[in-house]
Amino acid sequence: MTQGTILIIDDEAQLRKLLARLLTLEGYTVLEAPDARSAHKLLEKSEVHVILSDVKLPDANGVELTRQLKSSHPDTEILVLTAYGNIADGVQAIKNGAFDYLTKGDDNNRILPLVSKAMDKARLQFRVRSLEEKLGGKHDFSQVIGQSPRILEAVNLARKVAATDATVLLLGETGSGKEVFAQAIHRASARSGQPFVAVNCSAFGKEILESELFGHKAGAFTGAVKDKKGFLEEANNGTIFLDEIGEMALDLQAKLLRVLETREFYKVGDSKPLKVNIRILAATNRDLEKEAEKGTFRADLYYRLSAFMIQLPALNERRQDVPLLADHFLAQLAPKNAKRITGMTAAFRQALENHHWRGNIRELRNVIERAVILADGNELDTDVLPLEFTHPENDGPAPLSLADMEKKHITRVLQAVNGNKTRAAEMLQIGLTTLYNKIKEYNIR
Repeated sequence: MTQGTILIIDDEAQLRKLLARLLTLEGYTVLEAPDARSAHKLLEKSEVHVILSDVKLPDANGVELTRQLKSSHPDTEILVLTAYGNIADGVQAIKNGAFDYLTKGDDNNRILPLVSKAMDKARLQFRVRSLEEKLGGKHDFSQVIGQSPRILEAVNLARKVAATDATVLLLGETGSGKEVFAQAIHRASARSGQPFVAVNCSAFGKEILESELFGHKAGAFTGAVKDKKGFLEEANNGTIFLDEIGEMALDLQAKLLRVLETREFYKVGDSKPLKVNIRILAATNRDLEKEAEKGTFRADLYYRLSAFMIQLPALNERRQDVPLLADHFLAQLAPKNAKRITGMTAAFRQALENHHWRGNIRELRNVIERAVILADGNELDTDVLPLEFTHPENDGPAPLSLADMEKKHITRVLQAVNGNKTRAAEMLQIGLTTLYNKIKEYNIR
């Protein structure tokens, strides 16, 4: 079985043949091109994982060619061959997107190891891209990764409702991907070219949320020195996504119900209604039907929101998707953190598959990012996993309360970012004020 496809671009036929022979013996499929024009033609016909390109070509400069090829073939990795002593070309090639550079005649011992590392990274990127295209079908759902029946059923429902202008209520545990689905629905809708505004209702106090959502007039309250657009007005002609809508105060729920019914609202301190043309998507991890029965959520608003509901499965209900998601996050987060990590050991993957994911996809992403930050080599291994992955306290899920789980998760994220609360809030996808309140509530040190 081939180890991947490599394209050698060099006008020196003898060197080209030598490299091709060497790489073929290693199990790679090798293509050859004497110039940039021939290389472009081969790339149109063949899927190439790694390119070895000389800097000096008859019809192009290899450094500039690197920039062009990374733009048109972002998943392909490029190794640039420079002349002896010309380090500047290699450095500029890396800035243009090259994986690394080799000095002709001086780096013979580095060729195979570097090609292997570049190939590992490229194959991972091609696999992730293939999964995104296969599972998303359309670009709009490319960020929904998974093959399990539950997630495919949710994607199918989202596709159907995206073509309409219906209000949608997304249900699922915290971290199960509700905002990703909301964005996908928006991008697949007729409003895709218009604004998408996401609001976390739990990140604001009641008064602040009202002002942020509806906007205010100058002088409406102390500190309101000028008119302010609210999220609803910002989302005009587009989509507004109200996450954690179960946290919204009852009087604000009444105002939101008016928006759903009349498509108009009043800014704080204004006596004239403002018309908007928006689609409303909402999400919650609460049982709003029970909340409505108890009177803690307006029943009339619940019935308006629940006309079309999509239940997103917890990650523990779709364990076969854990490896796919892990590969996806690794391909995203390694370059972001300036790391050349190309894979995971079998033990690392096994630990991920055995873990009980209380924080769902968000927890998995955070675990991968922590591992990427801590890793020293080219593979993620179990030594960069949190302690509970390699030393479970018992054979089954720990009988922790929801508060205990939340405390444990927040503590783990804070440890991963060395106590940087701003970064931790971003990873947890909550407001900084909410994080400080949680730290105080749980006495996290």
